[in-house]
Amino acid sequence: MSFDIFDFVRDVLNINISAISEKALYKTSYESSFGNINISRAVAPGGRRVLQGIWDIRLGREEFFSSPLFPVILSVTFYFSLCTPFMIFDLFGKNWKWIQKYKIQPDFEVTTAHCLDTLGLTFWNHVLFVLPAACAQWVWTPPTPMPDLAPTVFDFVWHQMAALLIFDFQYFVWHWTHHKIRFLYKHVHSIHHRYHAPFCWVTQYLHPWELVTVGFLTTTNTWFFDCHPLTTWSYMIISIIVSVEAHIGFDFPFTLNYLTYGFIGGAPKHDMHHYKPMTNFQPFFNHLDRIFDTFCPVMKAGGVKPQELLDYERKQRETKKFR
Repeated sequence: MSFDIFDFVRDVLNINISAISEKALYKTSYESSFGNINISRAVAPGGRRVLQGIWDIRLGREEFFSSPLFPVILSVTFYFSLCTPFMIFDLFGKNWKWIQKYKIQPDFEVTTAHCLDTLGLTFWNHVLFVLPAACAQWVWTPPTPMPDLAPTVFDFVWHQMAALLIFDFQYFVWHWTHHKIRFLYKHVHSIHHRYHAPFCWVTQYLHPWELVTVGFLTTTNTWFFDCHPLTTWSYMIISIIVSVEAHIGFDFPFTLNYLTYGFIGGAPKHDMHHYKPMTNFQPFFNHLDRIFDTFCPVMKAGGVKPQELLDYERKQRETKKFR
């Protein structure tokens, strides 16, 4: 007997929800054509789109993909799947020289106790905060409109880039504030800084207030552009990739800081933030840290300090002498 996971999940999601959504929440039935009108700026009519083949995966599974729970399932599943290989590198690859030579802070050894600690807080945050929010979204949020056309490549790219830049600015302000105001750092953000050398599970090792704030900002930024669902889901995945990559603790030659020619800070930059907490507040990019003089040069793989970082530390020491 064949088994279709999409059909199974769809049936689970639809238990009593169709009756609730039609009778209790909406005066009119949901029309799929509404999506074509509501997202007209993202999917102008006419022509076959480059991304149409990907978008057509939804055909026959619209109830599954339009469920308010789908973005939650997507993000949580992708986060844990992405972190798992790096956990294996940390726990079982201690003698793999081809991996360990890329460690940014090689003196810090990730242990099983560290993983259990970070995973424990992540688990309870998901049970106590993410799950209730997902249930509320399941009941009170209407199904996601499913337009017929995929987004144009132009809209698909610029909407995500704009949302990332907006979030980057928002979190830079939030992050800087929670370091400068002692009360906020002590009672909120210090949890994330329990480890001076980050590893993958530190990504969501957060105080509930920080988790809720980051989740809210990430979710709502695509609303500014009335994004196509495919764009929104891709933005969520990219945000997770950039966030996890910033915490892996490895300076691989194929990571984002190299692939974007330094436009994205990547793991070395955020690793340096945990090492020197009053620097490198920007989560993704570098421009704001450079503008506001909070940028700190980074260590390379193997804990190597380049000349730029050595000059930075020397200037910091000299400045303190004259204060």
